[in-house]
Amino acid sequence: MEIGTKVQVCRLRDRVAKDIADKLGKTGVVEGYKMTDGNGVGAVVKFDDQSSSWFFEDELRAIDN
Repeated sequence: MEIGTKVQVCRLRDRVAKDIADKLGKTGVVEGYKMTDGNGVGAVVKFDDQSSSWFFEDELRAIDN
């Protein structure tokens, strides 16, 4: 996933806080990357409400603009 890609949160791997769980199904834009557990890279997604969080790539799907 490249910075600027519009994505939708399509699944969550783990149990997460309610504010993150509420992002399921929401769309946002990839604004950066984050090292996860040393084995991979997550994508930092910024949402319309100006909040942002990181997700594993398999939790996101790219959507057409």
